[in-house]
Amino acid sequence: MVHFAKWKIVLVILVCVLGVIYAAPNLLARSTVEEMGQGLPSWLPTRTINLGLDLQGGSHLLLEVQVDTVITERLNGLVDSARTALREARIGYTDLGVQDGAVTFAVRDPADRDRAYQLARGLDSDLAVESGEGGRINARLTEAAVEARKRSAVDQSIEIIRRRIDETGTREPTIQRQGDDRILVQLPGLQDPERVKRLIGQTAKLNFRFVDQSVSAADAAARRLPAGTELLPSAEVPGQTYVVNRRVIVGGDTLVDAQPSFQNNEPVVSFRFDSIGGRRFGDATRENVGRPFAIVLDEKVISAPVIREPILGGSGVISGNFTVQAAQDLALLLRAGALPAPLTILEERTVGPGLGADSIEAGKIASMLGLVLVLVFMGASYGLFGLMANVALVFNIALIFAALSVLQATLTLPGIAGIVLTIGMAVDANVLIFERIREEMQNGRSPVAAIDAGYSRALTTIIDSNLTTLIAALLLFSLGSGPVKGFAVTLAIGILTSMFTAIMVTRLMVITWLRRTRPRAIPI
Repeated sequence: MVHFAKWKIVLVILVCVLGVIYAAPNLLARSTVEEMGQGLPSWLPTRTINLGLDLQGGSHLLLEVQVDTVITERLNGLVDSARTALREARIGYTDLGVQDGAVTFAVRDPADRDRAYQLARGLDSDLAVESGEGGRINARLTEAAVEARKRSAVDQSIEIIRRRIDETGTREPTIQRQGDDRILVQLPGLQDPERVKRLIGQTAKLNFRFVDQSVSAADAAARRLPAGTELLPSAEVPGQTYVVNRRVIVGGDTLVDAQPSFQNNEPVVSFRFDSIGGRRFGDATRENVGRPFAIVLDEKVISAPVIREPILGGSGVISGNFTVQAAQDLALLLRAGALPAPLTILEERTVGPGLGADSIEAGKIASMLGLVLVLVFMGASYGLFGLMANVALVFNIALIFAALSVLQATLTLPGIAGIVLTIGMAVDANVLIFERIREEMQNGRSPVAAIDAGYSRALTTIIDSNLTTLIAALLLFSLGSGPVKGFAVTLAIGILTSMFTAIMVTRLMVITWLRRTRPRAIPI
């Protein structure tokens, strides 16, 4: 163990130097690092450790996805499909609608029952169709189809929430599934939680429909509406309503871009369709010049302009009584896409930055106190060798911060506890080695033989003890969540770096000293 190859020496020195370089940006404020990063070469490290919610402050939200809405919307869509198919097949029917989670209708002529049954089966491959009494047909989604649609709704909601939050510039958000239909959102350092809540909670389903002008105001107030229409409120004028067709001309799913802009010195949102949406929009506006159409967002009419001329470019403008912030938010929502189902905020917590600052300060005091006590103990117990172990301990801390910075790991309060624990554990390997060297010296061995035996015979014990702790850290990371994972990450990194510094860095210093001084006794 006293032989050290040159390539190993170069490797140890290189790792230690890189550790110090990559850990250095954490000594400066994040704003300072970002300013310096703009003028420095791209290969220089500028990453710092991300602080978690409990250290930086921010918002914690637990959301519930209304997955039943997805099933209801699908069943309502099947009702429209069934109505069209029955009319095309000239099958008389009554009482078509959704009841008890199934699409149901009654066939007037018993002779059409089999045809209606086959027609219902062809509406969707995921439907289980059954015949009831009185010529009634019931079609409901299978259990597997319901579960698949619910899972898809939650997964899609997570992705859209991530897009919306990324657009706001929030750094290192945590967005993850919790249970079957819940989503956990943590936003460290959030400056405007109310705005983000509005952005997250809004479904943002946009579509374009025609306004039905044949309905009088009295009929609309009494809700005497023609088939295929519905009454929607205005998003701009309280109390104002519009009778619009249920049939969607163009849906928001065909939008490829939306940006805030200005028109006549007023904030507006300009949008652009894909090729399919642009063609549909162009055909609809060309065939209905002079007719008003409604821009509907989440079942509210943003505006209902009259089509003055065909809009054939595949783009347009949404105008209304927008503020600059409202136009920016609407454009963001349209770019990110619509949520498949509404979200409900079940739990909300806001952590102030003052509490996080207190935690960081307490963590600094605990770390410095632990470090000083360990340094004093090692120096007093093992003299020169203890000082070497102390130097290795400093490199160990630098390597931990460098690894956290490179991995862009999020440091939480339990993570600080993991670092403090690592400081105490980092010298365990050196203690085992030094005590073994003492024993070998007491047994009459020469300094070279004692050092060689100390490192070689203590190595197995060091690996066994650290390996068991590393397994525990991996289990905590895989089975735990949130703060537990933060503790596991810092603990695992600390174990790996402490083994490296104890076995490689300290040994390099000891062997270098041994070769240069060739002592007759070891000052340990």
